[in-house]
Amino acid sequence: MSLVDPRRIVPADLKTDEFFLRPIAAADAARDHAAVMETRVDLRVWEQSSWPAEDFTVEANRADLADLEQRHADRRAFTYTVLDPTGLECLGCVYIVPTSATFLRGATVSPVSADVRWADVEAVVYFWVRESRISSDMDVRLLAAVRVWMDEVWALERTVFVANEQYARQVRLLESAGFSVEFALDEPGKPGTYLAFG
Repeated sequence: MSLVDPRRIVPADLKTDEFFLRPIAAADAARDHAAVMETRVDLRVWEQSSWPAEDFTVEANRADLADLEQRHADRRAFTYTVLDPTGLECLGCVYIVPTSATFLRGATVSPVSADVRWADVEAVVYFWVRESRISSDMDVRLLAAVRVWMDEVWALERTVFVANEQYARQVRLLESAGFSVEFALDEPGKPGTYLAFG
């Protein structure tokens, strides 16, 4: 069953003692904006763009989140906000997308070995963690939790986690978690190559 198959049960949340994930909504604009702007330097490398701009507003963010909320509702892609246990502070985001997503269809995908096929990948996962939580290695624990969640709850055969080669910390994080690079993804107009780890 594909990631976006209408028969698939899409998990409502993921909870740990430290954080919980639930589908993002336009109503999250202010708390998400605070996390985005705190993390803007890393996010520009992660995104390989000038986003977010220094003058990025809560209202502009609300429009972005409304689009992500609609994509989730339409089962085209799934975006989860990462919140602290109180639900008041945004700690990051997790994006789960099919390989049929427009930006991935436009990318040049290069396998790094003969025994991997992009056609076998069912989900592509991107994530980021708020800058103030990096020093406590929350990204390590988020990756571990999401990895188990994808295997056991989403029950997918082939998931890859993606990081841009220029975002060295996330690349090291995936390598230290035992992942290896399976594909290189080059998106038009983006200077750095994305690495898909499996």
